Amino acid sequence: MVNKDEIRGSVLKVAQEIFSRYGFHKTTMDDIAKGMGKGKSSIYYYFSSKEDIFSAVVEKELSELRSKIITSVALAMDPKEKLKAYVNERMQGLRNLVNLYNVLRTEFISQRDFTDNIRLKTDEEEIRIIKNILDEGVSDGIFHLDDTYLTAIALVTALKGMEVPLVVTQTGENPLEMRLDRLLDVLFYGMLKR
Repeated sequence: MVNKDEIRGSVLKVAQEIFSRYGFHKTTMDDIAKGMGKGKSSIYYYFSSKEDIFSAVVEKELSELRSKIITSVALAMDPKEKLKAYVNERMQGLRNLVNLYNVLRTEFISQRDFTDNIRLKTDEEEIRIIKNILDEGVSDGIFHLDDTYLTAIALVTALKGMEVPLVVTQTGENPLEMRLDRLLDVLFYGMLKR
């Protein structure tokens, strides 16, 4: 007998691919059912609506991104490398997790509460992670900051502003990595001649 969680996982995997390809509005329950090789009514046994499936897909992608970021930051040796790992993993993750990125960048009127909740949750997590890295850097004498909380907010805001040029606009060989390295150089070393 097949486990209900396994089938739900399979539905999410297929739905994730279909939503990524066609977007939320153009995807239908029939598309997901066909992708599963099942009838639409069998999908409704596991999920109440397309919105329910999409919400679960986005939560899954958010969990994947969070896990990758935490792992990358934990593997880095010092606060400077942790911040670099965070920025790289975040931007790479948004490039690969199309559905999550679409929720963070656009409005889903039919899911306004869900969208706002996801955005608030990601903002709070990002600020907390960056603040912890900055606190460690100040404690280790690597960073000189008066207010790590406000600096974390500023960095999260700056990263959000760079998402479209860094994640969506792609030109040349490894442009994301090169752009992120340049961004981090400016962040760490500034632009002022000393």
